[in-house]
Amino acid sequence: MLVIVLENAPPRLRGRLAIWLLEIRAGVYVGDYSAKVREYLWQQVQVGIEDGNAVMVWRTNNEAGFDFTTLGKNRRVPVELDGAKLVSFLPVEETGDSSAV
Repeated sequence: MLVIVLENAPPRLRGRLAIWLLEIRAGVYVGDYSAKVREYLWQQVQVGIEDGNAVMVWRTNNEAGFDFTTLGKNRRVPVELDGAKLVSFLPVEETGDSSAV
């Protein structure tokens, strides 16, 4: 199983992924490919993501049963702790807008 989620991605990248994967929701792509094809697809994301961000999750033989990688700016950042891959949240950025809550 392979899942790629895109945010703020250009339409040409979304179209390119839709050739290989099923887009089950806007920006959410699912498929089942080999590691070689997965790496090829991730290269396509790296080249075409521009200012957006992406995460790719795939099934693998570890304790969690999956692994993931991210690309681009996002508050959720992968961190490794005692061999386990977790997600850390970065603090909310100050916008300088006093009306923001």
